[in-house]
Amino acid sequence: MAGTADLLTARLQAAFDAMEPGADPVVRPSSRPGVDFQANGAMALAKRLGRPPAEIAAQVLASADLEGLCRQAEIAPQGFINFTVDETFLVARIQAQGADPRLGVRPAETALEVVVDYSHPNVAKEMHVGHLRTTVIGDAVCRLLGLVGHRVIRENHIGDWGTPFGMLIEHLVDLGEEEAAHELSVGDLDTFYRQARAQFDASAEFRERSRLRVVLLQSEDPETTRLWRILVDQSVAYFQEVYDKLGVLLTPDDIVGESFYNALLPVVVEELAGKGLLVDSDGARCVFPPGWANRDGTPLPLIVQKSDSGFGYAATDLAALRDRFGRLGADLVLYVVGAPQAQHLAMCFEVAHMAGWLPNRDQAVHVPFGNMLGADRKMFKTRSGASIKLVDLIDEAVSRATAAVSEKNPDLPAGERDEVARMVGVGALKYADLSTDRVRDYVFDWDRMLSFDGNTAPYLQYARVRCLSIFRRGEIDPEPYLKGTIPVGLDHPAERALALGLLEFPAAVEATLETWSPHKLCAYLFEVAGLFTTFFENCPVLKAPGPDARDSRLVLCALSAAVLGAGLQALGIETPERM
Repeated sequence: MAGTADLLTARLQAAFDAMEPGADPVVRPSSRPGVDFQANGAMALAKRLGRPPAEIAAQVLASADLEGLCRQAEIAPQGFINFTVDETFLVARIQAQGADPRLGVRPAETALEVVVDYSHPNVAKEMHVGHLRTTVIGDAVCRLLGLVGHRVIRENHIGDWGTPFGMLIEHLVDLGEEEAAHELSVGDLDTFYRQARAQFDASAEFRERSRLRVVLLQSEDPETTRLWRILVDQSVAYFQEVYDKLGVLLTPDDIVGESFYNALLPVVVEELAGKGLLVDSDGARCVFPPGWANRDGTPLPLIVQKSDSGFGYAATDLAALRDRFGRLGADLVLYVVGAPQAQHLAMCFEVAHMAGWLPNRDQAVHVPFGNMLGADRKMFKTRSGASIKLVDLIDEAVSRATAAVSEKNPDLPAGERDEVARMVGVGALKYADLSTDRVRDYVFDWDRMLSFDGNTAPYLQYARVRCLSIFRRGEIDPEPYLKGTIPVGLDHPAERALALGLLEFPAAVEATLETWSPHKLCAYLFEVAGLFTTFFENCPVLKAPGPDARDSRLVLCALSAAVLGAGLQALGIETPERM
């Protein structure tokens, strides 16, 4: 189901195309009383054609088919066109949206196989706040892709290989397997890693053991592999505890670590060499994709194999691209990775395309994001300057939400209060991140994100609770009001505005997926919550003037709850029944 604005644009497009192919009607919602939409495209077109804007607008209206969609269209002296949507059309669309289990969201025309690469913790290292953005943005993207019918393959590309593992395995041996497993299982990954690093820096004997252990690991020595497996398994188990607290879709089955691609690295080198793409540079084997240069203007290399014959990150990333478009048969791969990796990924994509592994360049997409900042607008850390554990941030959010929920509704039973606080705290943490344009940095602010006012998860969650509370107070089942059979009246401006807003849900989902930008869906849901609040304050429901008005308004309440719930669920945010 297309949004009303999109339908109006489609109706106007032919008239604009007749004057200039591809001219944009520029349809926008209007804030003028009695006007629903405004088309501003005639003014820009008139300037390009050298004609009066009102003349262009008149020609558009003379040829556009608005039958059944608009009951009124007026040309303003400046040349923009005001439209009022036909109420019969609005009512029919509202009823159809309520009766549709998908709330009007259209399945994709072609279901794609989409690999989403996100989260990326490192074995034997703590998950910190730096993992929040990739994890929650990636999770929301996966949910939205699934919502429109794409087949999603989640890949958590964890760091589970490399020279540090010689050091970590030797520390495990010194500590004892049982004690090491205990430290890792309780999430004390930072201590484990720091102790190993301290030994490595202080002891030449330990460094030599670590070096030899790396050789054994790379040669697949059974005992060394078993010890490595302990590190990986304990770390993965801890990661899952964090994911479960955060309420994201990732599971251990989604993990595809760097080690997975080891056997493919020689193949990558062989195939690149066979295609004549590898160049020796200071002993290293590199590819020089066109378009990238160092500061001095010399070509910038992508190092595939280092001078010591070891493989760099680029080799692993190329192997992953080869595997995803080959074995997995991906139609699209999304990399939810920080903005600083833009150049590296772009070069990898280009080399993969040159090698024939990436059929089309636009099938691999970097979905970058900015940083989470503290109040000082620097990287968000503890007062001592240490990285903040992600699990501690989640626990703090729930703790603060418990206090906020208790203050707002002290009568909630303890068990229900704790569950509501979990939803509110985790939801607030996610929404503060997702509601910011992902390419921008944002300042982390506990008070703002947990507020029940403004563009926050608690505000949206509470708006949905207000919808449901009407049914609860009236002891009414909301389900019959989503069947599309109850007549709807839109006499009050607040009713009409809410109906128009609800109908834009499918368009908001499409707009979000067009640019992989969850903040667009957040902005839409915030708008709907505001429209419902205005409706709630101006249009009595249970005390409506007559049963027909009551039932009509209950339809709008039920659909508001459904849209807010579905939208938040698509962002990975749970919604309580009461707060």
